[in-house]
Amino acid sequence: AVSPIARDILETASAIGGQGGGKHVDDPYFLQPMEGVDGTGYRASWWTQFYCILWRSWLSVLKDPMLVKVRLLQTAMVASLVGSIYFGQVLDQDGVMNINGSLFLFLTNMTFQNVFAVINVFSAELPVFLREKRSRLYRVDTYFLGKTIAELPLFIAVPFVFTSITYPMIGLKAGVSHYLVTLFIVTLVANVSTSFGYLISCA
Repeated sequence: AVSPIARDILETASAIGGQGGGKHVDDPYFLQPMEGVDGTGYRASWWTQFYCILWRSWLSVLKDPMLVKVRLLQTAMVASLVGSIYFGQVLDQDGVMNINGSLFLFLTNMTFQNVFAVINVFSAELPVFLREKRSRLYRVDTYFLGKTIAELPLFIAVPFVFTSITYPMIGLKAGVSHYLVTLFIVTLVANVSTSFGYLISCA
């Protein structure tokens, strides 16, 4: 505010304000609304912001294919291990108890694996997000939705790989409909866990 550059800008702004005829105002820093900016202060519409964030987030996922491969390989290895431990269960008293244990491992593996996978997502990008948010480039909701939807295919692929390996190895109830119900529930658990991981990351 007291630098020579600031005084020059103040004099220039005051001179321009004085030449504006009916537009003259006392505040020399008064700026006219920027062309193309709506009442919310953003140049782009909600959908444009969402599309750009989604595309950028998707590119960031594609730029690190090794991470995707490692996660899928890790899931396949853990699934094979669980399937080997509980291989070929029959429906007697011991089998029912073993199946309960395998289902517990289904849930715990999908929960902790997905929580810790995203726990650093937002904190890692916080400086960039704050800078771009202050520049009014996009809203918070478009950023959050774009980030989460871009990573959604991976959080669908992981439970699919895990369930497809362990379900037949353990010998759970045969039938496509039963398998699809199990896959649906495991996918829901994985994505709820991911959301909880996002909550921790935001906090």
